[in-house]
Amino acid sequence: MVEQATTEQTTPRKKPLDTASVFLSFAPWIIFGVVASPSTWEYAALAALIAALVLSAQDLLQGRIRILDTAGIVFFAVLSVLALALNRADLLWLETYAQVISNGLVAVIAFASLLHDPFTAQYARESTPRQYWDSPVFRHINRVLTTYWGVTFAVMTASTWLAIHFPGQDDWFNWVIPVVLLVIAVKFTQRYPDTYKSRAVPAG
Repeated sequence: MVEQATTEQTTPRKKPLDTASVFLSFAPWIIFGVVASPSTWEYAALAALIAALVLSAQDLLQGRIRILDTAGIVFFAVLSVLALALNRADLLWLETYAQVISNGLVAVIAFASLLHDPFTAQYARESTPRQYWDSPVFRHINRVLTTYWGVTFAVMTASTWLAIHFPGQDDWFNWVIPVVLLVIAVKFTQRYPDTYKSRAVPAG
């Protein structure tokens, strides 16, 4: 493992994970979270669906798509269909818990991907030479990053749920806490790979 980590550190290449690509995959979910409310969730779902399709267009044309993008397209398409097909009275539960459900779904996707292929690895492979994809360092970094994103969205799920039940503090639970969590997650994603690899090889 030390030898592999040393080789990975000394071989010139791009950053191990393109955080811009990760953020773009989260963009439809963030759009939905920002726009959705009891009176606007239908428009939020449509906007998020359009964003998911546009941001995934190049990958779709190349015959590939990431798990988070796939889930976004399916989820927001289902919401849009429900908005058209059902009466508002039948969708009161969805109006109330739309943000909670979307955040919870991302958390489930992240944790479920750990069982097979951590979702962040799909982005990391785009800027990491193929010979490193099965290395212990690569696998460890992506398991940690995927777990961190899963925890982030799990906490956001709890936060948006609290916003419903404590409306006097909804600005904190719906906006401040989620935004802070996302900023921290992006910073962690940017810094952790290099931090871990610097620790993986003992000095000297």
